[in-house]
Amino acid sequence: MRLRFEGCLLDLGTRQLFRAERQVHVSPKAFQLLELLIGSRPNATSKEDLHRRLWPGTFVADGNLANLINELRSGLGDDAREPRIVRTVPRFGYAFHASVVAEAVEGAAAGDAARLAYRLVWGEREIALSAGENLIGRDQTVRVWVDDGSVSRQHARIVIDASGARIEDLGSKNGTYIGTRRIETLVALKDGDSLRFGSVAMVFRRFEAGTPTDTLSRH
Repeated sequence: MRLRFEGCLLDLGTRQLFRAERQVHVSPKAFQLLELLIGSRPNATSKEDLHRRLWPGTFVADGNLANLINELRSGLGDDAREPRIVRTVPRFGYAFHASVVAEAVEGAAAGDAARLAYRLVWGEREIALSAGENLIGRDQTVRVWVDDGSVSRQHARIVIDASGARIEDLGSKNGTYIGTRRIETLVALKDGDSLRFGSVAMVFRRFEAGTPTDTLSRH
C-alpha cells in the first residue's frame, strides 16, 4: 500500500519514504513511528502508548521519543510551530494531521492481491479478513470479535495490503503470540502461523480467493 500526503509518499510494501519524489532516509524507529501515527489517524496517540510500542519492555528517556519526532519532521519538511503533518498534543502525545490518499496498486501486485484471501481459523470456524486494518478483541465493534476474558477489548490488529499481512499487539494485558514468541510491533505473517491472543489460539491462513468462508457470528 502506498500513501500520499503533503508532497510525501509512504510505501508500506517496500518500506520507503519519499518527499518531492526523492527518497528520504530515516532510522527504522522513525519509520515505525510514522507508521504508528498514520495508522492511528485521525486519533492522537499518547506518549506512553508510543513508548510501549516502539521500545517494548525497555525503559528509555522521554527525550528519545522527542528526538524521533524531530527526525521525522525534518525528513518530511514539517514545522513544529505550524505543523502540517505531525501535530503535538500538549500533555498527551502526537497525532498525524495531514490528509492521506491511498494509491491503488498496479500491475502484477494488484493481480496477486486480488487472487489471495486471508483468514483466521479458530477451531472449526474460519474468519475472513479484509484489506486494511482488522481489529481483534472483546469489543463487539471490532472485525474479529473474541468473547473471552483473557482477550482485551482491542487486543491486536492484522493489517493487510499489497505487501501481505502483518500483525501487531495493541498493548493487550495478556499478550499476542506467534508460536511461543510474544510480539509487540508489526510482524509479517505467513501461511500456517500459530497465533494466540491471551489464551485463545488461532491459525493464520492465506488461500487463493474463491474458497467459501464462514464469518464469525457476533451472537
